Amino acid sequence: MKKEFSTKWKASKQPRKQRKYVAKAPLHLKGKLLSTHLSKELRTKHKKRNVTLKKGDTVKIMRGKFKGKSGKVTEIKTKLLKVYVDGIMNKKADGSKVKIALRASNLMITDLNLDDKKRAAKLGAEVVKSKKEKKADVKKEVKVEVKKEAKTAPTGVPTSEDEGKKKEEVKKEKSTENIGENKNE
Repeated sequence: MKKEFSTKWKASKQPRKQRKYVAKAPLHLKGKLLSTHLSKELRTKHKKRNVTLKKGDTVKIMRGKFKGKSGKVTEIKTKLLKVYVDGIMNKKADGSKVKIALRASNLMITDLNLDDKKRAAKLGAEVVKSKKEKKADVKKEVKVEVKKEAKTAPTGVPTSEDEGKKKEEVKKEKSTENIGENKNE
């Protein structure tokens, strides 16, 4: 691998070449390197072993100083292949706290963020609608109901359908009156 990045490179036993491949990889390939194992429940539910991490996923740390702790993913740096989890911090000498960068390979997803429609469709899950989408759906239902009510119209204002029915009723009444008058004669 003499160039910056070679698409023809397959594999090497030498760790320096493996590291160089990952370090020099373009962002669309680095994004794929941010995939993480799913928990057993999610594996059986979605029939997948791993999924690319997204902000908002709940993860459990499997290796290192914070092993066993879990939290939500707050930030992902694709270029550096680093993941930041809420609540995972280190104390500095001056007493301030700093976020710890974690590798995706040392994490396990325990709860997925399915706000993204494409991601949910890829996993075959039902899309969790946001508050805005729910309000829009309610507005559409209300409009449909209003249109149905408009056809029947409020009392006192006859519609063309109501007028047609009244005319038919009047014709029937007149025909029955005419029959009654003929019998009296």
